[in-house]
Amino acid sequence: MTVRRLHPAWYVAAIAFIALVGAAGFRATPSVMLRPLNEEFGWSLGTISAAVSVNLLLYGLTAPFAAALMEKFGMRRVIAGALLLVSAGSGLTVFMQQSWQLILCWGVLVGLGTGSMALGFVAIVANRWFVARRGLITGVLTAGGAAGQLVFLPVLARLTDSQGWRVAALTVAAAALIVVPLVWWRLRDRPADLGVTAYGAGPDDVASLPVVAPGSAARNALRALKDAAKTRPFWLLAGGFAICGATTNGLVGTHFIPAAHDHGMTETTAASLLALVGLFDIAGTIASGWLTDRVDSRWLLGGYYALRGLSLLVLPSLFAATAHPSMVIFILFYGLDWVATVPPTVALCREYFGASGAVVFGWVFASHQFGAAIAATAAGLVRDQLGNYDAAWYGAGALALAASLLSLMLLMGKRRKDIGPAGPGIGLAFPPSHGQEAATGMTDLHR
Repeated sequence: MTVRRLHPAWYVAAIAFIALVGAAGFRATPSVMLRPLNEEFGWSLGTISAAVSVNLLLYGLTAPFAAALMEKFGMRRVIAGALLLVSAGSGLTVFMQQSWQLILCWGVLVGLGTGSMALGFVAIVANRWFVARRGLITGVLTAGGAAGQLVFLPVLARLTDSQGWRVAALTVAAAALIVVPLVWWRLRDRPADLGVTAYGAGPDDVASLPVVAPGSAARNALRALKDAAKTRPFWLLAGGFAICGATTNGLVGTHFIPAAHDHGMTETTAASLLALVGLFDIAGTIASGWLTDRVDSRWLLGGYYALRGLSLLVLPSLFAATAHPSMVIFILFYGLDWVATVPPTVALCREYFGASGAVVFGWVFASHQFGAAIAATAAGLVRDQLGNYDAAWYGAGALALAASLLSLMLLMGKRRKDIGPAGPGIGLAFPPSHGQEAATGMTDLHR
């Protein structure tokens, strides 16, 4: 009998997924800590939200440089270091007494650490290790953030209620630290390091395509931005993704729990609803990855943003003291659409920018976090000034509809002709391998 071994790409993807789950833990924490920090220190929601904004902004700005650093120093070193930063930033918050310390620990350290494990990391793993199933893998890894939210948020909410926010912060620090040995053990930079080719690669496929040219990581990241910024698709993608960040991490991810609490809902119940967003997000993102391999990504983005905008416009009327069926339906729908935008956006960056696609996506993702940072602070100020969040929800809904139009405007552009065949999917710089279309079922895992 011949024993077939699982392709190493699946081990790399599994460890990447676990690392992303670990990084997501602290990103889920702000929404359960807003009220406890406000009550203990007397800091306004605007002040606390400013620290969240620094976290979100650095999370995005770090991504393109982290992608270039992974090219220079390797994924394993960068991801292990990033997890240590997350653990340190989360753990040190228990000693803070002033708001600037919150910004330093929660904003700077955790922002830099989680930014190094942002969606640019997802793009690099998918592009280096997979030729077949690239869209699906992008969806699965992107769902890692949702899984982290799903795992941590209800636990953190209960810990905060019963033991205090410091125990919750230390729990996140320990979780991030535990992942470091796994990353060092199994994560590898390229298929060639193990003497194999990328999963699904045929004889005509490039087994390990460099994302950027050799040289300074910062120089390569800035060069990719300079070149991409000269193109119309970059600004359309970046504009839409900025709105994506504003309407997810910045607004719903940060302010849903205090907004629900304003209407009499307990924070534990609101945290459980937000965790359900993470649960449905896993299904939605994986499904979006599957669709990205089959449907034009421009149409997918247009549909995702339009549906998100319409759902946000009805959200203010759904808040109540209990989780009634209409709110549960919103949570289900919004969860399916939460980061379903990521696989088609990664695909379009690869399509328009070729070998620099992962680094360019890092810059597009930076715009995502820039939008999230603005929304996090703005929503906190709206609540402080008006006493409720209604204006924030309506404004976000209108912005999401505008993002739909930006995405559909990409249909008027032309594809690059020098990066492979036209068609949906990620990694169009690779010609399709002969066995790619035929690979199906469980036997596909062993190729």
